Amino acid sequence: MLGLVKYVAVMLSITFFSSEIIAAERKFNLGTLATKTEIAGWNIDVRPDGMGAPVGSGNAIKGEEIYAEQCASCHGDFGEGLDRWPGLVGGEDSLNTHDPVKTTGSYWPYASTMYDYIYRAMPFGVAQSLTYDETYKIVSYILYMNEIIEEGFVLNEKNIGKIKMPNRDGFLLPDPRPDIINLSGKPCMKNCKAPNKIIGKARDIDVTPEDEKS
Repeated sequence: MLGLVKYVAVMLSITFFSSEIIAAERKFNLGTLATKTEIAGWNIDVRPDGMGAPVGSGNAIKGEEIYAEQCASCHGDFGEGLDRWPGLVGGEDSLNTHDPVKTTGSYWPYASTMYDYIYRAMPFGVAQSLTYDETYKIVSYILYMNEIIEEGFVLNEKNIGKIKMPNRDGFLLPDPRPDIINLSGKPCMKNCKAPNKIIGKARDIDVTPEDEKS
């Protein structure tokens, strides 16, 4: 009995000492260090260039069935969107119109963002229930429906960041700062001022109240 008590005391001392060392490494000595498994559970984002995409693969042929089971009830059999659920297909050349149709094919700039969102948030109500391969297959089918890839194209972690989306350059907005806009390529470092240009007058566009007496 004495030996058991001594053993427990030694183990508690080791545990306490180890905890003190770990705690001392952090400011305020609060909390515990996250394990690699815990970090991996949260670190699921996929960057536009494909960095962070998990190992897996899939094509549209195998993705059609999974899409029908997991996605079609909201987004339609052909990605047309049902009720108030968003469409996933169509909208080409509509972004500059009065009524733009923003789908994954016409609006989203990166295929990797599709993977990131679908794996993290879909299907609605049962998020993160899809496997890596199932997600690749669904993304492949959506890309295929938007005529971005061929039916048999195998999408994986190595090429998802290289897919050329129709609106990939649509988010490259001009920067009006005078130290950015220049023809020489060299930033302005002194007395920088963008040229003034009148593009409209309030009276011309009928937003200035008129004096009825005049």
